[in-house]
Amino acid sequence: MTEAPVAPEAILLVGGKGTRLRPLTVNTPKPMVPAAGVPFLTHQLARARAAGVEHIVLATSYLAEVFEPHFGDGASLGLHLEYVTEDEPLGTGGAIRNVASRLHSGPDDPVLIFNGDILTGLDIRALVSTHRSSAADVSLHLTRVEDPRAFGLVPTDSSGRVTAFLEKPQTPEEIVTDQINAGAYVFRRSLIDAIPAGRPVSVERETFPGLLDSGAHLQGMVDSTYWLDLGTPQAFVRGSADLVMGRAPSPAVPGRCGDQLVLDTALVAPDAKLTGGTVIGAGAEIGAGVRIDGSTVLAGAVVEPGAVISGSLIGAGARIGARTVLSGAVIGDGAVVGADNELRDGVRIWCDAVLPAGAVRFSSDQ
Repeated sequence: MTEAPVAPEAILLVGGKGTRLRPLTVNTPKPMVPAAGVPFLTHQLARARAAGVEHIVLATSYLAEVFEPHFGDGASLGLHLEYVTEDEPLGTGGAIRNVASRLHSGPDDPVLIFNGDILTGLDIRALVSTHRSSAADVSLHLTRVEDPRAFGLVPTDSSGRVTAFLEKPQTPEEIVTDQINAGAYVFRRSLIDAIPAGRPVSVERETFPGLLDSGAHLQGMVDSTYWLDLGTPQAFVRGSADLVMGRAPSPAVPGRCGDQLVLDTALVAPDAKLTGGTVIGAGAEIGAGVRIDGSTVLAGAVVEPGAVISGSLIGAGARIGARTVLSGAVIGDGAVVGADNELRDGVRIWCDAVLPAGAVRFSSDQ
């Protein structure tokens, strides 16, 4: 059986400060925070390469200088990588247009574009195949969600052709579909050059609606496999756990899928219990009797005996005291949480902060 054709090159949009992850780290952009043992961006690059993409241009902005030293020319991933940095924020469409000079494709060739904040199991080959077979100008990955009120809606006709782009619905009558824009596209190369240059442009609010108004063919492909927006720390922790457990597919996970991923040089006490896709980073230390479920402990962190952690993100070099309980917490790099604390429900401890022993106990007063 012949494999579906694939776009030979792609644009990866890596922008935004990721401020909702800011308590975790001061100088590391979200795409470089480890997920399942490697920078999150590695999973996206590896999946694109596995689908046959060879050339990727990274459209970067905030802290862009960290990407090239880590990934270089992409040879270690079997890719040819290039980097283009925005001087000023340009939005999604502006960022795409800003890298056009680095593309090698002809005017009618497909160019894959995907978003650095999305973890997905999208069948990339199927999206490109849909684009080719439908002769579309732009094809969009759509996914279905149970509650679409937080998203813009993308209704399609019986053939999958996009009929509208609707802002976030405010009333039940406005929810005409459960399909939303999932953040991956295939563009006909010539349409990238048609995006206005040198100014901010939103593909969602300007480019796509403008193309529809002009009569262009926008094709939707609904792929309801794994999809997660990593915009919050809780989502990032969940995504990392899902990668470890194999729910989110990635060829870049450094080990077998299962309940835990313990990286080289980490020390875990024999009676510690790690479950739910927990990741223990290099050089981290996990003490006796510790229980960790569905959490990420980054490099060099220390969790002292008897601590109980669930759904939490522990920054590099942080220390969690004995018998401390964390649930849904984000502990910044280098922070110290003393013994016998109880932190729950989205609490954030900033980088290098120190919380004394027995300082906080959670109570719902129920």
